Order: sequence, then structure tokens, then C-alpha cells
Amino acid sequence: MSKTSKSLKKENHQFTLGIEEEFQIVDPETRELKSHMHQIVEGGKVLLKEQVKAEMHQSVVEVGTNICHSITEARSEVTHLRKMVSLLAAKQGLKIASAGTHPFSRWQDQLITDHPRYHEIVKEMQDAARSNLIFGLHVHVGIKDRDQGIRLMNSARYFLPHIFALSTNSPFWLGRETGFKSYRVKVFDKFPRTGIPDHFSSAAEFDSYVALLVKTNCMDNAKKIWYDIRLHPFFNTIEWRICDVPMRIDETIALAALMQAVIAKLVKLQESNLDFRHYGRALINENKWRAARYGIHGKLIDFGKEIEVDTPELIHELLEFVDDVVDELESRHELKYIYKMLEQGTGADRQLEVYKRTGDIKKVVDYIVEETNRGFK
Repeated sequence: MSKTSKSLKKENHQFTLGIEEEFQIVDPETRELKSHMHQIVEGGKVLLKEQVKAEMHQSVVEVGTNICHSITEARSEVTHLRKMVSLLAAKQGLKIASAGTHPFSRWQDQLITDHPRYHEIVKEMQDAARSNLIFGLHVHVGIKDRDQGIRLMNSARYFLPHIFALSTNSPFWLGRETGFKSYRVKVFDKFPRTGIPDHFSSAAEFDSYVALLVKTNCMDNAKKIWYDIRLHPFFNTIEWRICDVPMRIDETIALAALMQAVIAKLVKLQESNLDFRHYGRALINENKWRAARYGIHGKLIDFGKEIEVDTPELIHELLEFVDDVVDELESRHELKYIYKMLEQGTGADRQLEVYKRTGDIKKVVDYIVEETNRGFK
């Protein structure tokens, strides 16, 4: 269990971590996506059991850590899972790649996984589902209970665009330079019940919302609420879902550490009868759009001051905001990498630089594969 302050110990807050990464399965010769997930997942069941699973498209494989009690433990698990999936893919003559979209593969050419859940989604959503060939990072942070979770979700929504901007890693779609640093979120926008969640006054209000959607056949359970941040329907966790999957392990761990720190800081405020000011979904969406378009090289709106501010400046402010819980979480080393991310650019920036330098989109795939496999070879 991570070190916590005395007040946090009294409430038995865990701030545990669970990290899920979705990877592309790539043919090293053509650099295209390969619908070969079944062989990798089946091979992985022996080594990784339930930590590896299929996704809707057969060219996607997802891995998830066990419950981690520190960011150090999370790094060890993320590294191990990437290494194992890379080895499993290599046995099939394939590679894994970590980016929010594939630079040029067509969703029309990908096979759908043969599973009742995915058949049901495709039947309902048609091409919105078939074209949903995207790859994300999901981070779970442990909380005390659902009532606390709703309060935390309401407050944490404000920081979604800041963290998202750091993760942007999908500038290409169907062989085109899209002009966005994250085109992945524009693809996912076609799904219902996505994006920034509304403000909910209590867990009871949220549960009533879920019950109404189930009753009226909008969905069969709350897992079909795909908000950018959500109270998990089955576990006592806040699940951050807004991020593109990063290329490097260091980026994944830095982002997870920042998400954990935000939750810990908000708990600390709430236990002192304080809170971060709540802003409406419409306002937060303005910042989300800017983050998708410009990544860390644009401006976000400081709604308190009602001015535009360079995104790196607001990220520096966010790091200062959480600074007093970082040592309690033993994550200062991991969070320092955020400064490096601001200096070297996001995955999207680096993909675009490779393309600008080489003029060859296949070289971009090579670069993604190389970066994905850093840290464990």
C-alpha cells in the first residue's frame, strides 16, 4: 500500500492502480494491421491468464495489470505485460505497436472478433462500431466507495483536457495527416454515452440514470457508458478513459501517476471540507477540443480567470496543484517525466516529425513499433 498522510490512513484510502493498454497487431513487412489477435490471446492465456484479452477488432489486443499498490509496482507490471505480448506476437511473426490510431490501415479491412457482445454492438451501431479502430489507455484509481467516487468524478472532469493533451498520439487516419494531434477521440465521438460526463449530485442520481437507460433498452448494463472518466460499474475505482495509448512505457506510467495524484489531491481537499470548483460539461468540452486539435502546443482556457493560457503552463500548474500528495504516493520520480514529455513532444508530435523527415508513412509505423518496445529489450 502506498504511503499516505494520517488523515488518509484514517479513511483507509487505497489509491490502488490498474492500467489497461490496447495495442495494434502489425505485420512487420507490410506495416499494416493484422487480424491475428486470436493466436496471441490464446497463447497469452497460459502465461498471463485474464490479463490479456480480445477487443472488438481482431487486430487489437488489450492487456491489463493486476491491482497495483504503488506506481513502482505498476511500472513493473506494465513492462512485463508489454514484453510478454511482444514475445507472443513475435512467435506469430508479428509486432505490437502503441498509438491511438494506425497511420494508414483501413478499418474496412479488419475482421470483427467472433463474440456475442461484439456482434451485438455492431448490430446496434453499424459503421460507428466497425470503424472504431482505435487504441486507448485506461487507468483505474482505487477509491473508498461510490458516493465518494461521484464527488471525485465531478471535480476531476476539469483536468481531463490537460491530461489528454499530454497523451495525444493519433495524428493519422486512413493514410491522411488529419490536422489533429488526437484523431482517435473524433472516431470515438460517434459512439453514444462518450465524452465528458455530466455533473451528478450523488451516486443515487447516477444509479437512477443508469436504471432508466437499462429500462428503456438504451443499454443492458453500465459498462456501455464510455465516458472519458467514469465511476466503474463493478469496482470501487475511478476509471480515466480519455487518453490515447502512449508509445513509451515511461509515458504510460507518468500519466497514470498524474491521474492517481489528482484523485489523491481531491480526496485531501474533500476531507478538509474543500473542493475544486465544478465547471459545466459544455465549458470542459471546449478545452477537450483544443487538446485534441493542438495537443500540448495550443492554448487551453483557464475558466476561473476567463483567459486563454498556453497548455504547458496549465500543466505546470496542475503539477504544482498535486505536489503535496506526490511524496505520500511515492511517485515524484515518475511525475518528473511529465516535464520531459513537455520538452520532447507527445507521441503525435514525434510521429509527425518522422513523417516530415522521411515522407514515408511506413517509417512512422516503424518508429511506433520501436518506441513501443523500448524499456524491455
